[in-house]
Amino acid sequence: QGPRSVVVMVALLFGLACIYMGMVMGGLMLLFGFMLIRMLGQGSLALVSNYTINQWWLRRRGMAIGMAGVLMALFGMGLFPNLLNWLIGQLGWRATYVTMGLVLIFVMAPIGYLFYRSRPERYGLLPDGAASPSTHRGQNAAPEIIEEEWTLAEALRTPAFWIVASGLASVAMLATGLTFHMVSIFEDNQHSADAAAAVYVPIAIVSAAVNLGSGLLVDRMPVRFLLSGALFIQASALIMAQSLNSVPMALAYGAALGVLFGMIRTLSSVIWPTYYGRRYLGSITGVTTTISVAGSALGPLPMGVARDMLGSYNLALTVLAIIPLTLSVVALFMKRPTKANE
Repeated sequence: QGPRSVVVMVALLFGLACIYMGMVMGGLMLLFGFMLIRMLGQGSLALVSNYTINQWWLRRRGMAIGMAGVLMALFGMGLFPNLLNWLIGQLGWRATYVTMGLVLIFVMAPIGYLFYRSRPERYGLLPDGAASPSTHRGQNAAPEIIEEEWTLAEALRTPAFWIVASGLASVAMLATGLTFHMVSIFEDNQHSADAAAAVYVPIAIVSAAVNLGSGLLVDRMPVRFLLSGALFIQASALIMAQSLNSVPMALAYGAALGVLFGMIRTLSSVIWPTYYGRRYLGSITGVTTTISVAGSALGPLPMGVARDMLGSYNLALTVLAIIPLTLSVVALFMKRPTKANE
């Protein structure tokens, strides 16, 4: 199936899942609903979007991902949480879920049908807007980029695959935990729920700027440095979350999360086709997205258990910070896989 049919199907299913969430009764239905939301939203819909961008851009891939990330940051993290917070106050959480479902079905699915397309080669084009292979062979054309095409089985045998997958899963796990417990973390630091929602504004602004900046950097420097930096910032955010006792500190925490989200959005989209090519990108990112989503499902649990049992998030946040800090050091020494060295 091409991205167009897949994104339409996922958008429709995601919309139905949101409508279902507006009708849940009891813990089991709620658990099943959250599984659907995470699988179809963060998993499938994000996967097919990144897949399409990576197929259509090669030399300018980082810039394209960065620009997409700017829109994601401004609307997805800046506008959307505050819009939902307002809608819940106006309609209640059940009607808000139903409204989101209807938007997905009647807006997102038609947009996906009209605009999503598969690999440019199927339409006589090349990545980055070239009209034909001869365009790249002109006298003033840049040298053609040769991609190493790795199958999923080949990629799984490289250390880089597991280092990157572990790093991205760590960020997904811990960032999701911080997001799920954002209101409680702020309340423990004497801030209101409205302040917790408002911090998404600096998160979004910083994330948008970093998305664009990291998108330009990733085309010019080894991605392992950016991955290491993102993991270090993740560890720092876990430590900062323990002492948000002033407005400047809360804003600094939001800025740190914005840097993290901006960098990781670019990295998680670019690193797989950069290391393993585009031909088998769907199967490779399918596995890595599953690993990341599984990690994100585990993130809120240890933080919630720690708060219930110990009365504070602090011990859990300190212990969990060891994970990204360790992976940050490992990522610095990661080597890009090459078939010549297999």
